[in-house]
Amino acid sequence: MSTPDDPATGGDHPEPPPVEEERSTPLPGGQGPAAPQPAGGQDPAASPAQERPAPDATLLRRWRELLASEREAAELYERVAAAETGERAEILRELAEVERRHALHWEGRLRAAGAEVPSITAVGWRTRMLGGAARWLSSTAVLGLIERAERADAGMYDADPDAAEGMADDERGHARTLAALREGASGAPGLPEAGSAQLVIGRRESWHRGDRSGTLRAAVFGISDGLVSNTALVMGFAGSGAGRHAVLLAGVSGLLAGSFSMAAGEYVSMSGQREMFEREIALEATELEERPQEELEELVLLYRAKGLAPEQSHEVAERIMADREVALDTLAREELGLDPDALGSPWKAAAASMASFAVGAVLIVLPYLVGSGTAAFVAAVAVAVAAMFLIGAGLGLLNGRSALRSGLRQTAVGVLAAGVTFGVGALIGATG
Repeated sequence: MSTPDDPATGGDHPEPPPVEEERSTPLPGGQGPAAPQPAGGQDPAASPAQERPAPDATLLRRWRELLASEREAAELYERVAAAETGERAEILRELAEVERRHALHWEGRLRAAGAEVPSITAVGWRTRMLGGAARWLSSTAVLGLIERAERADAGMYDADPDAAEGMADDERGHARTLAALREGASGAPGLPEAGSAQLVIGRRESWHRGDRSGTLRAAVFGISDGLVSNTALVMGFAGSGAGRHAVLLAGVSGLLAGSFSMAAGEYVSMSGQREMFEREIALEATELEERPQEELEELVLLYRAKGLAPEQSHEVAERIMADREVALDTLAREELGLDPDALGSPWKAAAASMASFAVGAVLIVLPYLVGSGTAAFVAAVAVAVAAMFLIGAGLGLLNGRSALRSGLRQTAVGVLAAGVTFGVGALIGATG
């Protein structure tokens, strides 16, 4: 395994371009299956940089920071790879090599500007901690943290004129590769079934999948919110000693206001989410049109990370890329984690939210429609408590949890909210 000191060891193998003539000893991993092609294939000090004014101290400091960041990333991947075996370890080492190539790019920029290239310093505490966790616990314990960091830095080179072509794509691809490694963590390396079983089962048995459209979530949240919020409102008026008509008016007003508010909020939320998803798919379609080879290589690496052998990964990826519609659908699912057929309907989500809130909210109002006084109050409390328990128990059954525990939890939360408003109402009514 290479050490992170490799990029700074000197020029054992000079290469033709001016900046690359001091490139260090070639890094390991080149004999394995190709990772996403790293940036830096052209001279990092080529003419575009020469046409710009000489870099100032601020720019040089930024280049040094980027160099240090790439070196740290390479060392982190190496340490996590040391905790893995087989194909997964090789993929992580290839990611480390990409980071080292990026570091070489920034070394070249600094040398071309006549600036000093900093030597490799001690490994940072974060790299030590994550590397240690991967070694003593498992790589799965840290892949999620590294993936989130990669996603946060995915756009760092998008608008950077000093970055080499392809560096931005490399950084975005790292997060996707780590996600694929994490999803395939339970499978044994080299077995195709391990990486693809979840996808096969999820597509064959649709009940294994969550409701990504948001309609079911809106309905469940709506009925629970309607019941609890309107019960609390009605109990507040009842506690103040208000008459039947005042309590009934408060209940109906809460029902209408809450229903329309839930519907409006759900519509705006789902519209924004759908537009964001559609934009991501459109960007993926553009990349597929302009850089099909890069997308092919990303698919190959994703399937390798899921457990398929390199030859199988290439075969599957090439078959998928042969059909543009299938390729876009697959890339949206694999890279973006989106189902193009289930982006969610704002109107359906709004309607479900509005109707479910009204169903929950009307229950506490019904006793006051047919009665008044203590009888209506007792009936309203009984209906509310029973409904809270049934809703909680139903959610527990749907989630595979204890129906009794879920029902009691829902009831406790609702009764607490109603008790507080009843007490406040009684206090205001006594002092008013």
